[in-house]
Amino acid sequence: MSRRARSLKEKIKIINDFKNETYSISELESIYNTDNVTIYDWVYKFERYGVEGLKESSSWRKYSKELKIQAVKDYLSGDFSLREVTRKYEIPSTSTLRQWIKKYNGHRELKDTGKGRSNSMTKGRKTTWKELKLYKMH
Repeated sequence: MSRRARSLKEKIKIINDFKNETYSISELESIYNTDNVTIYDWVYKFERYGVEGLKESSSWRKYSKELKIQAVKDYLSGDFSLREVTRKYEIPSTSTLRQWIKKYNGHRELKDTGKGRSNSMTKGRKTTWKELKLYKMH
């Protein structure tokens, strides 16, 4: 399906066509080259948050470590689907939740959003000429 971002106007048109039963969901998929899960997601966001829910976020959302762990545990319990967990915790996409699950299952720490990389990780140290020569020899 299409990975092209839809304008707000297009999303509203698709939602109206769906709600007014102008077209079936499979017809909308074909006409707009958009997956039905995406269309249902737009409908949900529109019904829950109005037009604001359809706008693309321009800022990072912050999540606590505890919220991430609880969301992952809810999904892994088998009681909720990916979509249900993202809606319950207002996570913008299932891909975000999938990343958290991958980290959790890989026994990597889930951290509060915004507490990732430190300056020490991004700053490199100068390599001496002697070290470069030694490296090339091995």
